[in-house]
Amino acid sequence: MSLTVTTNGLRYDLVGLHSVDARGQVRLRLPADGLPAAQVACAPRGALASLVEFTDIAPVSVRDRVRARVTLSGWLTRSGRAPANGDVDLRLDTARVTLATRETARAVGLDELVLAAPDPLAVDEGSLLTHLADAHQDTVLRLAGLADPWLLRGAVRVLPLALDRHGITLRCEYAHNQRDLRLPFPRPVHEASLVARQLELLLTTAAPHPAPS
Repeated sequence: MSLTVTTNGLRYDLVGLHSVDARGQVRLRLPADGLPAAQVACAPRGALASLVEFTDIAPVSVRDRVRARVTLSGWLTRSGRAPANGDVDLRLDTARVTLATRETARAVGLDELVLAAPDPLAVDEGSLLTHLADAHQDTVLRLAGLADPWLLRGAVRVLPLALDRHGITLRCEYAHNQRDLRLPFPRPVHEASLVARQLELLLTTAAPHPAPS
């Protein structure tokens, strides 16, 4: 995951310097002597027009690793909080949210943003996917074998792309393009320790097709 903030035509990489509260409001804790904090302090009425962009990057080394982008536009202002170390705490008053994936781009309502809850596998997704790719390629190919044969014809590589409580997504790479294969779990998963069981159920209850060689 990466985070960038664009203000006055300047772009800053601020990954690891943000938090999101229970209302879906983005906060940035920045050095008081840095340029973004200075721009907010000098902005009219202390509100600086800004774009905050979150980029979701696949943890496994697939082609086109960007899985989604969430862009929030609004105004950065000082929150009124005073961090103990002398940094500045800024909040983003969001006006518009867009979500873009490889397939679609759409506006997200502010109420949707407030009500959205983190996926229970979000913290463990990276380690689970990299372990699956590095140590269980046989399982990945067996999962791919559950797809329609036409999807796998000509595939040169199959890798795990994404994992959430509802299922796993595989990336099928061909010589000149790629396609994604979504496999829903038999039931939602609420903790990382249950993922292996759901993968087992996928493999034992679905009617398999031959996996690519």
